[in-house]
Amino acid sequence: MCGICGYYSTNNCFSHDDLIKATQSLAHRGPDAEGIFQDKIVGFGHRRLSIIDLSSAANQPMHSHCGRYVMVYNGEVYNFKEIAKELNITQKTSSDTEIILEAFAKWGTGCVHHFNGMFAFAIYDKQKKKLFLFRDRMGIKPLYYFYDGKNFAFASELKALTKISSIHSNLSINKTLISTFLYIGYIPEPYSIYNNIYKLPAGTILAIDTSGLNISPYWTLKEQIEENVIENFAAAKEKFKELITSSVQYRLISDVPYGIFLSGGVDSSLITAVARQLAPKNVKTFSIGFKEEKYNEAPHARAVAEYLKTDHHEFIVSHRDAIPIIEELLSIYDEPYADSSSIPTLLISKLARQHVKMVLSGDGGDELFFGYGSYKWAERLSNPTIHFFRKPISFVLSHLSAREKRAGNVFSYSKDERIKSHIFSQEQYCFSETELTSLLHDSCNFPFAVEEKYESLPRKLSPAEEQAFFDLHYYLRDELLVKVDRATMHFGLEDRLPYLDYRIIKFALNLSPNLKIKNGIQKFLLKETLYDYIPKKYFDRPKWGFAIPIRIWLRNELKYLLEEYLSEKVIREAGIVKFEVVKKIKKEFINGNDFLFQRLWLLIVLHKFLKEKK
Repeated sequence: MCGICGYYSTNNCFSHDDLIKATQSLAHRGPDAEGIFQDKIVGFGHRRLSIIDLSSAANQPMHSHCGRYVMVYNGEVYNFKEIAKELNITQKTSSDTEIILEAFAKWGTGCVHHFNGMFAFAIYDKQKKKLFLFRDRMGIKPLYYFYDGKNFAFASELKALTKISSIHSNLSINKTLISTFLYIGYIPEPYSIYNNIYKLPAGTILAIDTSGLNISPYWTLKEQIEENVIENFAAAKEKFKELITSSVQYRLISDVPYGIFLSGGVDSSLITAVARQLAPKNVKTFSIGFKEEKYNEAPHARAVAEYLKTDHHEFIVSHRDAIPIIEELLSIYDEPYADSSSIPTLLISKLARQHVKMVLSGDGGDELFFGYGSYKWAERLSNPTIHFFRKPISFVLSHLSAREKRAGNVFSYSKDERIKSHIFSQEQYCFSETELTSLLHDSCNFPFAVEEKYESLPRKLSPAEEQAFFDLHYYLRDELLVKVDRATMHFGLEDRLPYLDYRIIKFALNLSPNLKIKNGIQKFLLKETLYDYIPKKYFDRPKWGFAIPIRIWLRNELKYLLEEYLSEKVIREAGIVKFEVVKKIKKEFINGNDFLFQRLWLLIVLHKFLKEKK
């Protein structure tokens, strides 16, 4: 795992000093080594986190055996040993980096179809003066790029691009994305918060030479959907157990100490149970809890760890631990990002790094196997009767308790073509489309930057499948994966995600919805598989999720954030939202409407960003 950056320019737009500054800004992603490559057109910078082949021979930028190609790479290709046998080459290292580069030398851009892993890499063909960028199928590893029609630069994080003098001097905020941020809580690909800086879409190849830039997909979620679904429970369970075992086994390949983030929930517990059977020695597990009892899941994780006999490490934190992290969030995430669970993710990453250099985690299980309440909402709102009466239902609920008011917001949507993003928005406690109309100044009301039409598929998806597809395409890629990548890599810790093996994704996309939710039980197949390893009694409790008591802290220890970033002066200077509306939201929150906490958090994050970027 590493940090990469570079450029392609035929008019000397970028300097050696630019490349050094950009590379050094990624030092947290790769504290073990630094490397630079430059010629008259291309520059590469690399910061290395050594996980496989710890020798200096595996440092980057790396040149191919033939000398024609040079590469910088972030990620892991887990099946590199099988690919090495197929290539039949004499290896100079025992690293996957060398195998990726030699695979490109033999197969060209088609090499990417051979790779099972998470990756973002750049390869320069010195002979043809052509640069190629690749991003993994699900976008686990980040890759940003700047392009103004002439000059091109790329990096693992936004901060590296903003260190380049010619880019920094012309930075401008893309205000058309602010409404999208307030609606869903993050900036979706291919956009960033800045004009002319983009996220390379997941599963694509970018090629640039003197003739211009081209981006083409090599893998899409839509292409994984087949005409028929897997209906047989026994066959599905057997296949899934085979796939998850293979995936975990791949992700345990490491030359450094490793562990697992264990929340005590279904997803991470299954990963831990499988790893416990495969690992040659005891597995380290890490969990985090809070002093506020309602938010503290540490006892559940501890119980699972004791059952599996792992080497367990538990950390209990309070608002005092969170405050320094909150002040760092903008410098870590580089653009508005409103998932407050990034705070415990950062804290547990910091603490785990004291013991290991690599971890496994359970991200992806909810989206693939229907773990969220939004999937039940999708089915509910597809009922013609409920659809017809949704407005009066919403009106009645809006006059009841805070819990019912929140449900009323889910029923209150105006356009069917935005139903998926609306359900997601309200499940995440964000602003609804209707609320944004009142909140934003007229000049800031822009269309939302998400696509919700899934056409020309081999079969018609159920409402829950469509909702999950939306989450896989947007929420998982641009919110959850961003959270875990920045949090872990901020402390030089690699995170691997067994559920996002592309073979499991294809399996899950073609698993009958009746095996994902059965008799009201969500993640049915996944849970039934888990119970082969750990008794069911360990999981007989409501799903909570990786949350922090932000709604409590905003009324008490973190109240200063409301005063500092949502003051009349700050809001009027930013000119994005109406202070009178914000003032009303703050008052309702203080008076007991807990569900408004995320709306306030969104506004705090936005105005902190705008204030610091002035």
